[in-house]
Amino acid sequence: MFITRRTALAGAAALVLATPGFANAEPVTGDVVIGAEDAPVTVIEYASFTCPHCARFHIDTWPEVKANYVDTGKVRFILREVYFDQYGLWASMTARCGGEAGFYPMVDIFLKQQSQWTKAENIGGAILQIGRRAGLSEAQLQACLSDQDYAKTLVEAYKTNATADEIQSTPTFMINGEQHSGAMGYEDFAELIDAAL
Repeated sequence: MFITRRTALAGAAALVLATPGFANAEPVTGDVVIGAEDAPVTVIEYASFTCPHCARFHIDTWPEVKANYVDTGKVRFILREVYFDQYGLWASMTARCGGEAGFYPMVDIFLKQQSQWTKAENIGGAILQIGRRAGLSEAQLQACLSDQDYAKTLVEAYKTNATADEIQSTPTFMINGEQHSGAMGYEDFAELIDAAL
């Protein structure tokens, strides 16, 4: 849990999505996959939107991993959210509210802006603000965040996957089924992927 205090969400407005049809998208459940379906390596990251180590990996390591492995067809990537607290769940629901096309752009916003919105005086309001700035309507946000069945579906999927993969902490990565934990730097992470290629 985080101790809340007043802070500005400076810079969040610069991370606005430009995804066609985003406003009309249906909320997504299940894995959202990026990268080639026939990629030789599958990386599954277990991360929480409120985990500082997850944010550090996303800011420092992920851009190079995406450019050098996902975008080149070597890695098929899946982010699976871990719910340590209600704010992580709310951020996840908001990110998934924009559908598959909006999911990873919203993940990018939440993790890059984590140090700001998790310390806001009103964290729930800060999450809604990010969703609105990303292009979600108030009606979409309220429908997503008030849907208890949707929340239950996401939590059950998390529990099932995390139990199956024996997840103890975040971030944890399953690289072709082999578990690796911690917010690694690019060189260490690339070494693991190269060994799996």
